[in-house]
Amino acid sequence: MSLPSCSEEYKAYFTRLEEELKQLFSIANAAKAKGLDPKTRVEDEISISRDFAERVESMVGPPGVAKRIRELSHMERVPLAFKIAEEIVYGRFGGGEPEKLAEQAIKTGTAILTEGVTVAPIQGIVKVSIKKRQTEHGLLRYLAIYFAGPIRSAGGTELALITVLGDHVRKILGLNSYKASEEEVLRFIEELRLYEREISRFQFHVDDETIAYILKHLPVEVTGIKTDPVEVSSFRNIPGIETNCVRGGALRVVNDGIAGRASKVWKVVDELKIKGWEWLKNVIVKEVEAEEEIGYLQDIIAGRPVFSPPSFTSISGGFRLRYGRARNTGLSCVGVHPATMVIVDGFIAVGTQLRLEFPCKGGVVSAVETIEPPIVRLKDKSVVRIESLEEALEVKDKIEKILFLGDLLISYSEFFENDKNLTPSGYVEEWWILDFKKEIKEKFHNSLEKLSEKLNIPLTRLEVLINEFLKIKPTVDEALKISLTLDVPLHPKYTYFWRRLTLDEFFMLRETLKRHLEDLNKINNNCLKLDYSEKLKNILEKLLIPHKIENDKIVLNEEFKILYHCLGLTKFKNLPPDEKNILKIVSFLAGFKVKDKYSTFVGARMGRPEKAKERKMKPPVHLLFPVGLSGGPQRNLIEASKNIVEVELVNRVCKKCGKETYRPICPNCGEKTNPQIFCPICGRNLANRSTCPICKVEGKFYRKQIVDLRDELENACKNLGIQHPPEVLKGVKGLTNEKKIPEPLEKGLLRAKHGLTVFKDGTIRYDITNAPLTHFKPSEVNVSIEKLKELGYNKDWRGKPLTDSNQLLELKVQDIIIPEKCANYLVKVANFIDELLEKLYKLPRFYNVKRKEDLIGHLIIGLSPHTSNGVLGRIIGFSKLNVCYAHPLWIAAKRRDCDGDEDSIMLTLDTLLNFSREYAPEQIGGIMDTPLLLTPIINPLEVDDQVWSLDLSVTYPEEFYYKTFEEASPREVSKSMNMLMFKLNKPEQYEGYTFMHNVSNINCLINENMYKKLKTMKDKLQKQMLLMDKIEGVDSKEVAKKVLDVHFMRDIVGNLKGFASQPFRCKRCNVKYRRVPLKGRCLKCGGELTLTVYKGTVQKYLGVAEWLTQIYGVEDYYKQRVELVMSEVESVFVKEMLNEKKSKVLTDFM
Repeated sequence: MSLPSCSEEYKAYFTRLEEELKQLFSIANAAKAKGLDPKTRVEDEISISRDFAERVESMVGPPGVAKRIRELSHMERVPLAFKIAEEIVYGRFGGGEPEKLAEQAIKTGTAILTEGVTVAPIQGIVKVSIKKRQTEHGLLRYLAIYFAGPIRSAGGTELALITVLGDHVRKILGLNSYKASEEEVLRFIEELRLYEREISRFQFHVDDETIAYILKHLPVEVTGIKTDPVEVSSFRNIPGIETNCVRGGALRVVNDGIAGRASKVWKVVDELKIKGWEWLKNVIVKEVEAEEEIGYLQDIIAGRPVFSPPSFTSISGGFRLRYGRARNTGLSCVGVHPATMVIVDGFIAVGTQLRLEFPCKGGVVSAVETIEPPIVRLKDKSVVRIESLEEALEVKDKIEKILFLGDLLISYSEFFENDKNLTPSGYVEEWWILDFKKEIKEKFHNSLEKLSEKLNIPLTRLEVLINEFLKIKPTVDEALKISLTLDVPLHPKYTYFWRRLTLDEFFMLRETLKRHLEDLNKINNNCLKLDYSEKLKNILEKLLIPHKIENDKIVLNEEFKILYHCLGLTKFKNLPPDEKNILKIVSFLAGFKVKDKYSTFVGARMGRPEKAKERKMKPPVHLLFPVGLSGGPQRNLIEASKNIVEVELVNRVCKKCGKETYRPICPNCGEKTNPQIFCPICGRNLANRSTCPICKVEGKFYRKQIVDLRDELENACKNLGIQHPPEVLKGVKGLTNEKKIPEPLEKGLLRAKHGLTVFKDGTIRYDITNAPLTHFKPSEVNVSIEKLKELGYNKDWRGKPLTDSNQLLELKVQDIIIPEKCANYLVKVANFIDELLEKLYKLPRFYNVKRKEDLIGHLIIGLSPHTSNGVLGRIIGFSKLNVCYAHPLWIAAKRRDCDGDEDSIMLTLDTLLNFSREYAPEQIGGIMDTPLLLTPIINPLEVDDQVWSLDLSVTYPEEFYYKTFEEASPREVSKSMNMLMFKLNKPEQYEGYTFMHNVSNINCLINENMYKKLKTMKDKLQKQMLLMDKIEGVDSKEVAKKVLDVHFMRDIVGNLKGFASQPFRCKRCNVKYRRVPLKGRCLKCGGELTLTVYKGTVQKYLGVAEWLTQIYGVEDYYKQRVELVMSEVESVFVKEMLNEKKSKVLTDFM
């Protein structure tokens, strides 16, 4: 298949990736041909999907649909899904019963909607039925779609579109519309609330009336199978609903899909001119009216601070909105000044998720030093603008109050993607340079020489100020010259928060400085000393003007000249009559424009900390091999080998000698064995039948077998040349895959030797937070220039030959930069793979890795947990951060953005060698997060379309800034913006990316969040509250109440309820009992029973909750609520407390 449209350089890059992948396939196939794994070919386990059409056909079919999808490639995804579904029903791909055609149509349509990368079509849609119901109007035949839990992987809008797709299929088949009965509606609502109380929350909280309205208007039935063992109590045994348990998949489709995404769905329906869904418009109104509380403040968790108050407050302590993208932001990732990371006590690190007030729900953080830095008041009352990380480290322990956190760099794309109206931009350097260049063009015809002469500023200095305007700022005198001579507003660096002053405060400041104007002796060394007063001090702090306090004097640096001009003291202008707008007054008095620098603030709090950690099952295991109860709590095969064990394993039969075994190779004659289906009751070999003709029960591939583990381990050790097995080799209690197929013991022995654990599908994973990167320097990723040239990096982003480690290079689309600790882990994985090849498969070693640098250039597979499609990648460097830096297109190919989630990476050869579909759990959802498909080459047209709006602007047009003050829709200016969508399907779609803000180094010093460093909840909470006490604008008392209400009280009450209704667990076999058996021991093995919820779990937050009420003076309601809960907890554990304090008996004194 031909490559996507790209340059010759990229063709060579993609060809190299494919050749290296082909080599790995060859090695893995040679190993699998030995017959030691469930399948003998990699292609039987992992399908290569070169395009979206191939993914859809590989996943759900029908045969031939890939060709048709390619023929219709000019169509967008949603209309394409409806078109293909229509053709399936009409029999283009073969005939069949209407019910089967409807199911195939809906599953294939869903696969198209989800790009063929999630398991939603396979396991999220269980079946589609044509049901019948007798009504007063006659017999109704309607369509019912049965959903399961994995449908959540489809995404909110797609969830709702599946029902619209089902309605389209219904109409073609000539079926009636579904009419929900009153009982069905009430049952659904009861189920929904039960799910929220007992199981989990939904993304949206939708009121009962809206849910009822939706159900009464749905033309197809949204139902499902049992997803959780929680039963409804009121509306049970409803005709047509097969279970009394909650149907999580159906609930999510209605709540998070149809209700939560009603506005988006209506737009799609309206565009496609699908009739019968006009009622959705009413859901939109209700959804908007329901939005009362500020989303990002709803779920404040202890230990995770609120940094910035909501935007509608006039306080300046938080983040200012700054439009733009740096080379390390975008795709939901936002930028923060590195000094800000330091002054918030490390509660923001690179990769930390921020929950935002707007334009999106959240995003990870990267460090960008070219944006506005924070301003703080020190303990000596000085106010300082902290320009660098070094300055921040120097003063962090001296900070008394954080007056301003600095900028939050958010790309225009986030507003475009989330369809949020633009909000007013502050006057920033990017806007100032547009005004400056405009004046140069109009008045000096772009002649910098003439301008230099006019301003008396050297030409070279002017060139620096223009070309490096984000890094190099004009001096006070230069800024004044430019504004006084040209019609250019005052430079943003010297623009203060004038809008925050009242008129009285403005007049007071003016009069104070006017008095000092006459005393020129007070102006020395470019500074001005003013008599200290609290009022004057507060005014200067409100304006965010840096100053010092020395000998009871307020000392202003040379910026006092700016104040004199802005207050009209240089020419003694009178105030304009009846003018109330401070900015207009300042501009009039100054004689030049002074714009609003602090127009919009963004509310923000800490979300999840960054993550870079190996993936472990719970409990962690070395090997997918069952030991039952014999291995003790650790499921230790070494311990279990002391006895003969009986476990459920696949039953295979050797064709040559007839021996029954679980091994793929016969231990007697060395021939391959085949799995056999047996009747679990009579033991009859069912050959090719699935049901026993005598017992009428479904056959199984497995049976209980007696295994001599000691002998098996000795043989495995012998095969590997291991003289002494490890002391602990952790297996599983029982296998969860359909055929009970185990891994070879040798794999577990080698994993244990290298300190590795296995995931459910046989792979070894490492989870890392996603972070975007479009450009990097060799010096940032610890790789030599020579090595990068070997990998195809021959020139920098400007086209100059690569000669220096500080040159900026454009990151290739499938190259990634991983954390150093991830690299160290992958070194162990590579050594494990080499030893596996050499000792088990008798093949040459491949990686030969001794240090992390040897991993450079090797291939990995990236996989998101809600998908089943891996994406090929290549390691090209390392960082000290806990994020995986990757190209936005690579992240989007995994159907991800950078909102704070993490994905896993795997060494490609580990996946090809050790992954098997046969190991995946049998239950629904078992194949989620498994690499069933592999995309070797990324096509930008076939990734998550969120990345299409990626902002590639070097600067925004002047029109954009004016539109922000109109709070216009971002789509009004989209044609004048530089976005990735305008490069699609062209050779330049992979390269030539640009950005607005450069950063000196992507490796910020703050690489681990303070939340992760602090061990106890009390420490986390105290540190959180101390920080919020320091941030101006954050109400610590309100945060304390939120933490009590949302986190502590909910947790304590929930755990108390859990303690009262807890099941009991057998310490030996782990069987759980809802009630303690009469004999007091496990009925299965006779083992001792223990609690599953402990006293410590219930009481863990009581102390910190009480501390919070005392320190922050919350209202009596909160204090009394804590006291009531404490008394309830004490009453539950009163017997235990009495036992602890039991009175002494006479023998105690003897």
